[in-house]
Amino acid sequence: MANPQTKKKKKEVNDDKKNIRIFWKLFGAGVLLILLVFLLASWGIFGSLPDETSLENPEKDLATQIISEDGKVIGKFFKENRTPVQYEDLPPHLVNALIATEDIRFYEHSGVDAKGTARAFIFLGQRGGASTITQQLAKQFFTDNVARNTFQRGIQKIKEWVIATRLERRYTKEEIITMYFNVYDFLNLAIGIESASNIYFNKAPSELNIEESAVLVGMFKNSSLYNPRRNPVGVTNRRNVVLSQMAKYEFITDQTKDSLQALPLNIQFTPQDHDEGIGTYVREYIRGYMKAWARENPKPDGSLYDISSDGLKIYTTLDSRMQEYAEMAVDSHMTKLQLEFDRQNKSNRTAPFLDVTQDEINFILRSAMKRSDRWRQMKKAGKTEEEIIESFNTPSQMRIFSWGGDIDTLMTPMDSIRYYKQFLRSSMMSMTPQTGEIKAWVGGIDYKHFKYDMVRTGQRQIGSTFKPFVYATAIDQMHMSPCDTLPNTQWTIPVGKYGLLEPWTPKNVGGEYGGMLSLRNALANSVNTITARLIDRVGPKPVIDLVAKMDVDTDDIPEVPSIALGTPDVTLYEMVGAYSTFANEGVYVKPTLIQRIEDKNGTILYQNIPETRDVVSGETAYVTASLLQGVTEGGSGTRLRHTYAIQNSVYKRAVTGYPYEFDNPIAGKTGTTQNNSDGWFMGMVPNLATGVWVGGEDRSAHFSDTQYGQGATMALPIWAIYMKMCYADPNLNISKEEFVKPEVLTIETDCERYKTSIPTDPEIPDEFDF
Repeated sequence: MANPQTKKKKKEVNDDKKNIRIFWKLFGAGVLLILLVFLLASWGIFGSLPDETSLENPEKDLATQIISEDGKVIGKFFKENRTPVQYEDLPPHLVNALIATEDIRFYEHSGVDAKGTARAFIFLGQRGGASTITQQLAKQFFTDNVARNTFQRGIQKIKEWVIATRLERRYTKEEIITMYFNVYDFLNLAIGIESASNIYFNKAPSELNIEESAVLVGMFKNSSLYNPRRNPVGVTNRRNVVLSQMAKYEFITDQTKDSLQALPLNIQFTPQDHDEGIGTYVREYIRGYMKAWARENPKPDGSLYDISSDGLKIYTTLDSRMQEYAEMAVDSHMTKLQLEFDRQNKSNRTAPFLDVTQDEINFILRSAMKRSDRWRQMKKAGKTEEEIIESFNTPSQMRIFSWGGDIDTLMTPMDSIRYYKQFLRSSMMSMTPQTGEIKAWVGGIDYKHFKYDMVRTGQRQIGSTFKPFVYATAIDQMHMSPCDTLPNTQWTIPVGKYGLLEPWTPKNVGGEYGGMLSLRNALANSVNTITARLIDRVGPKPVIDLVAKMDVDTDDIPEVPSIALGTPDVTLYEMVGAYSTFANEGVYVKPTLIQRIEDKNGTILYQNIPETRDVVSGETAYVTASLLQGVTEGGSGTRLRHTYAIQNSVYKRAVTGYPYEFDNPIAGKTGTTQNNSDGWFMGMVPNLATGVWVGGEDRSAHFSDTQYGQGATMALPIWAIYMKMCYADPNLNISKEEFVKPEVLTIETDCERYKTSIPTDPEIPDEFDF
């Protein structure tokens, strides 16, 4: 009979074997189940997975970049602000920061980190997660991130594992790292590392330093929480965690870590919103240009390029530094000019308008109301005119512009229309005469609030800036010299001549007459009588023909002698192009903004070919430029040459007037319209022509006298501030040399022997500090 103890031991052994068999069966079943689940996931049973084509060519909207001549991305068009970079564009410390913080075994696993996964299961995620960089890429790039319950989260995790292993088979580690940096949303319209580095630090990824790289890598944990704009303290702490991880894994030394953790955050937020950043007006012009270009240049398959998603690269002629200097110059001067304009309007009961009746003011405001977006939108929505007008007179919360920053206020839309009418506007364009390349373009004072572009679209009366075209015609056709003299007496062109219905007898500003004036001094001091005599000699049509060759739109310029004093309406774009002819030896080069356009693969889709034409001889161009130099040497532009200590009668103290003191050759011309509504200055050095316009939106909003309303006061300071900054930047190579002199010069330009009978000192305002 068997021993009970032996039976018991035998039963225990059998039970152990049975349990072991059950364990291995369950384990095998579990493995098979897991394999089955992964197999089902790979077949798409739990939701579609990307196929091989989409893995090889992941389709994502790519931003179109606007790139300056000096290689800066100055703007983008996008649905998603994503611009891909290559692995070579990523500095090593940026990659090291990511690996140290997110996946230290990245180069060892094949998409799924077994050790990390086991640790996450055993400690329920308390000692770190298990997601690898490849899994995070899979989650970001190919799967729906919204999981509403535990089951869905589990299925999504399985799909991430499947996709991660596929990614590892198809891509190198470097390609996976690059894709991850390119796809992540860093917020504030920064999708991908290229956008993020530019938006948060105003530099390309390759230019990031270690602590900046740590900031951006730190955002991978949770960009909403670690948003540099909203949580600088949290971002600093997270950056320091990344630096500690880099030290822990010996990517940096402890000493380096300590020194970098002590640094401030130094975020340089540079938004890439359509309404913000530099070059807002010119970017909007480029948008319109690109839409027209896309319609005329379809893809090989016949579809149209989408400038918001096809990742085009638009290489422009703009210089980002000069663009920034131009905007700074406009802001610097216009803030001061606006203060003076506001001061003078304090006693104006019809402010900001002058010389108009109340009925005329009402007409101006009603017209602005009917041109507004609000009116169009309400009309489109089916609102009656009475309902729309009522809404314009109902107070509402709004954010309005001020030079001190936007203001939140309660105001009726009609009051806001009048409020915006009080702001003086400005525009500026700068180009290289020899190539036509536009270097800077400022269409207004603030694109967000004043969207109308006064460079390319806005036509304004040009005043005396038109006179050089009359002089150039006389020089070209009659071989006249700057030294030739004419009597400074009133000149009348009779009825019938040029189709005049009444005699035309222009008057000089200030009413000064008498003596003989050289052409140089007459143009320098903008003497109307001399210009009248010249256009009577050459006739209006040859002058119009001349500016037409310079691409000025002459359709609405009548063949009458009064055009000599600047009655035509012309755009700043046209004026800068026309003036450049005089600096380019008589050859007109059409202003150009787009150098070339490339697709996302670097294939050139468009290459600019300069458009040029001979307009006048090199001698005529040189002599005209010589005449224009007289404006800055002894005329209305003389303030460019000196620092005036002028007495401020309001504060009873001496203040600095125009601290420019240029000593190089400058050809220029001021322009002022009859009621001081428009002030112009056109200024040139041999390799840069720049035009500036200043005025109100409505011509009835203007200074009351020429002391402040003249181009020398309103526009010239912007040119001077801009040029000072350009000359201070030696990398720009802005010329200080003489204008190119023809080898054979038959026209005398040395006018020292001539005398003038009117003072050449410009009238200087005594109550305004520029």
